[in-house]
Amino acid sequence: MTNLFLTGTDTGVGKTHVAALLLRGLVAAGEKPGALKPICAGERDDAEALFAACGGAVPLNTINPVWYRTPVAPHTAAMVENRPVDLALIRETFAQLRAEHRSLVVEGIGGWLVPITRDFLVADLAAEFGLPVAVVVANRLGALNHTLLTVADIRRRGVPYAGYIFNEIDPPGDVAQATNRAVLEEVLGEAPLRVVESGRREPLEPLR
Repeated sequence: MTNLFLTGTDTGVGKTHVAALLLRGLVAAGEKPGALKPICAGERDDAEALFAACGGAVPLNTINPVWYRTPVAPHTAAMVENRPVDLALIRETFAQLRAEHRSLVVEGIGGWLVPITRDFLVADLAAEFGLPVAVVVANRLGALNHTLLTVADIRRRGVPYAGYIFNEIDPPGDVAQATNRAVLEEVLGEAPLRVVESGRREPLEPLR
């Protein structure tokens, strides 16, 4: 079984790509995984990618129960569209998926501390769900600071920490990209759970 909450060091770090590869790996291993993208803001491409990755076994509106058209943080989108975030629906959907699937991959919204409401962050949602949290790290300048801040806050909150997934978004082109992985391994004292090479399409072996 693989049950994970995927967060990122920022938005646009490849959470959806990693989630889809993990889901495809579970399908290849004979699982029928559940997928959840609680909130989309802007296009619904992320949820559609997860829908395809799990073989259409979970309806799109279950994968993504709350959808805003405005591409900003959920709290901001809710204010712009004058429509509060339906946390009750998100909780109900999560409970349903947990009951129906041995494996569940949840993709967060943006980074770890993105506000869902004024008083409720992505971190709070992850803590409530109780799944181990894996941090997707995009290999680019700033990755060290963003990763260390994110991991430190996960640990401070007492949320289960699974590790980090290192996403090689582009072939190394500068000193930061060439050294980030080694420095993170040294400072965190742990190797990444998985390394996703740039442009990878093969499913990722499930995390156990």
